[in-house]
Amino acid sequence: MSKIKKSASLAADIDIVPKDSAEAWAYSKIVKDHFFKPRNLVLDANDIKGYDGLGMVGSPACGDMMKVWLWIDKDTDKIKKMKWQTFGCGSAISATSMLSLMVSEKGGMKIDKALKIRAQDITKRLGGLPTRKIHCSVLGDKALRSAINDFFQKTKQLDRVFEENRRMIDKKAKVTDHDIEEAILEGAQTLEDVQKKTKVGIGNPSVIPEVEQLIRFYTEKYFG
Repeated sequence: MSKIKKSASLAADIDIVPKDSAEAWAYSKIVKDHFFKPRNLVLDANDIKGYDGLGMVGSPACGDMMKVWLWIDKDTDKIKKMKWQTFGCGSAISATSMLSLMVSEKGGMKIDKALKIRAQDITKRLGGLPTRKIHCSVLGDKALRSAINDFFQKTKQLDRVFEENRRMIDKKAKVTDHDIEEAILEGAQTLEDVQKKTKVGIGNPSVIPEVEQLIRFYTEKYFG
């Protein structure tokens, strides 16, 4: 897990200009605050008891990983508390810290409303994220939905269990619209970039026009 350093001098230096890039990664004061003082962070998962839902996405082996625990008031269907643990960058830490507040503030958020939270909602509350880091806010909302699904299954609310909507784009490469969306969020900007990450359309060029349309759609959706 990333070490959390609570240093005012370091906080002043967190704005980064990456090498070989004209883009400055200027983090908002809100992002810095949640990175240096993350809310609801779990340091030792063995300390967690009595939760109602557990969700996990990603893998430590390939980079970012997110785990989320939820406590839910079954009478009101509201999330009363969310705790989390991540192996990821500062943006992922800040985004998940903010998400944990969003779902538990003001007496708790209704589950149906929490299911509608998306990466851009978290980014807005943070005062924005560098373009290259917007994908870091995706892990939290996915892990949240996974934990809610776990709660539905444990409480036998099987009619509320859901699957993330995915549409097959390239049957030969087994690439879905979700895979293309993930590639865009991870920094792919062109068809060639997406193909490097997914292999979409390489053996089935007839799907390329649809892929290009999806690239434009997701680029507009997340980056304007």
